Amino acid sequence: MTRAFERTPTVAIESPCILVCTLDTASGLCLGCGRTSDEIASWTRLSPAARRAVMAELPQRLARLER
Repeated sequence: MTRAFERTPTVAIESPCILVCTLDTASGLCLGCGRTSDEIASWTRLSPAARRAVMAELPQRLARLER
């Protein structure tokens, strides 16, 4: 028997978001995760490889913000 509507399993997308969504006006980076507003807006459309590349840069970005 086929259903008229079958659900597709949802896949969780890894995200560095820690729910501290405030952009630093000087750098344009989120004070919580270190992403730019463009990266945040396009996050779900980025490939897994592109997301990992951004996430690899975040510790350095956040360290610059803390100085």
